[in-house]
Amino acid sequence: MVFLRVDLGKQVIELHRDQAVLHNYPVSTALNGAGELSGSGCTPRGKHRVKIKVGAGEPENAVFVGRRTTGEIYSDELAAQYPERDWILTRIIWLTGSESGRNLGGNVDTLRRYIYIHGCPDTEPMGIPRSHGCIRMRNRDIMALFDMVENGMPVEILE
Repeated sequence: MVFLRVDLGKQVIELHRDQAVLHNYPVSTALNGAGELSGSGCTPRGKHRVKIKVGAGEPENAVFVGRRTTGEIYSDELAAQYPERDWILTRIIWLTGSESGRNLGGNVDTLRRYIYIHGCPDTEPMGIPRSHGCIRMRNRDIMALFDMVENGMPVEILE
């Protein structure tokens, strides 16, 4: 079985086939730590699945707002123009929870919290928690990973 595992302690995402690690990439998860509550700004734990992949064929550094491209390409000048933006770039892998009451349904629903694996500015550090709940990756890494995952693929997020 092929699946993704996110290790919040190590700040890494791994693509597994059974117990073998095929690829691993540094990530940046939530500054607020692990947690499932809506509005917490935390990265949800537990078993998830890839709900949908967004951005196939878009250029590196394509800017997304509301899961749609804006037509912009991220640059230092654009960042200076919009300093308040939480930049979602290049590709989006949108997650849905698989554990009712833990990360599925009610005020703990990963899908309704818009928790993604996504690209971010390459100036953002990896390996340390800095996001608002999502799992941030380098743009080149998310492009590579995006092509290896399928809708419905299991994703495990461990603390």
